[in-house]
Amino acid sequence: MTEPDAPIRVLLADDHAVVRKGIREFLEMEGTIQVVAEAGSGDAALRLAREQRPAVAVLDIQMPGLSGIEVARALRAEGQPIGILILTAFDDLPYIKAVLATGANGYVLKTAEAQDIVDAVKAVHEGQSVLSPQISQTLIQQFTPAGFGRSEVEPLTERELDVLRLAARGLTNKAIGAALEISDRTVQAHLANTYGKLQAASRTEAVMRAVSLGWLPPTLGAQPTA
Repeated sequence: MTEPDAPIRVLLADDHAVVRKGIREFLEMEGTIQVVAEAGSGDAALRLAREQRPAVAVLDIQMPGLSGIEVARALRAEGQPIGILILTAFDDLPYIKAVLATGANGYVLKTAEAQDIVDAVKAVHEGQSVLSPQISQTLIQQFTPAGFGRSEVEPLTERELDVLRLAARGLTNKAIGAALEISDRTVQAHLANTYGKLQAASRTEAVMRAVSLGWLPPTLGAQPTA
């Protein structure tokens, strides 16, 4: 078990050594984060994640061998308890959707300020989901129909907002139920009501539409699972 004052152990994967060096320097500057392993390829990243068991894996998308998306997918399939932050230059919608589909905790662009990236690592370590503002905006535009506004939407109840807020953090229905002390069936019922009100077909759509309405903060992202 991690000691309260122990630094956050991070795996950093990027195929450019100079980029890794720069990221490592500002991540470790505060003393609250320690890069315990570096990888220049996706295959090495997956191997080191299994060996070193870092708390957070910071992954680029395009790398030799496995991509960051494939590494994230493999770690989630194995049930590895690792926070996954994608740090990339790509802001195209297909990449965003693919990353969210892996169950990654965050998607941040390399153009972000150094402190924003540090904060993203900390947030992912704390179980939060993080999206760069540009990524949030892209998703909002994708999932919010033209003319969609508060006047066209029935307000969510406090409990529906509670459920959606936890769903946005990537929690399963069972975990949401445990957190709110309600049954899985009740969680599913609240989500179904929320989807209906927001005209959404998935968690991602529901969260992005709630963000566009100002009901959830734009820093939250969701896993696009039912």
